[in-house]
Amino acid sequence: MNEGLSADNGGVSAEALDRRLRSEVILRAEGVPVLATLPVIETAAEALKRSKEEVALRTLCVPFVAAKGEGFGEELVEQLLESYELRPHLTPKELAFVLDKSPSQHDRIQFTWRHEAAWTLLWAMGFVAQLGKPAQICDVGFAAGTMAERTTSQFIEDSELRPIADILDQADLVYRYHWAVRNARIRGQEVPAGLDPGVTQERHYALNWLIGYNEQAWDNVTTDT
Repeated sequence: MNEGLSADNGGVSAEALDRRLRSEVILRAEGVPVLATLPVIETAAEALKRSKEEVALRTLCVPFVAAKGEGFGEELVEQLLESYELRPHLTPKELAFVLDKSPSQHDRIQFTWRHEAAWTLLWAMGFVAQLGKPAQICDVGFAAGTMAERTTSQFIEDSELRPIADILDQADLVYRYHWAVRNARIRGQEVPAGLDPGVTQERHYALNWLIGYNEQAWDNVTTDT
């Protein structure tokens, strides 16, 4: 809901300011540093409204590619992608990685971390109850089981895309978590409050895609702080 603009805050919407305030309350309670001047994010009126089917197909593609990153044979991954009819929905970078017979260790690591992005998408689709603080890696086994017990059409049917307001709440919160992680790194300090930099990065990545940050395609999503 568009709650109007606040004249006292340079025309920034009350919705966005309220969302930032709620995020800061959570961060302070967890002992995470807060930058008061960090901007607000998009409002519900400004954010991209992705369809349930689009998000569901992305949710299915990401972990299959991540599985190759962690060591699954390319033949098995390709068979799974074919059986789930996901190959047409892979991004250019994902397809190149899947077809690469000897990917670099760097690429393997990068794509393996995508399990955390997939977990965030599973939350957005209602399969994960809550995200919580990005302090520990996700339950890959649970995620795999959630998808393995359903066909692609069943997965789409069983999905329930969360309201954009809920997704924006998490996007705003992880944006501020990510700032705290990067600020600590820049200052040569220990990452605060037990935050995991990789988990934080991947959640931010997935949430920025979900809200259409800068209208970027999946391969090109940025996680500015």
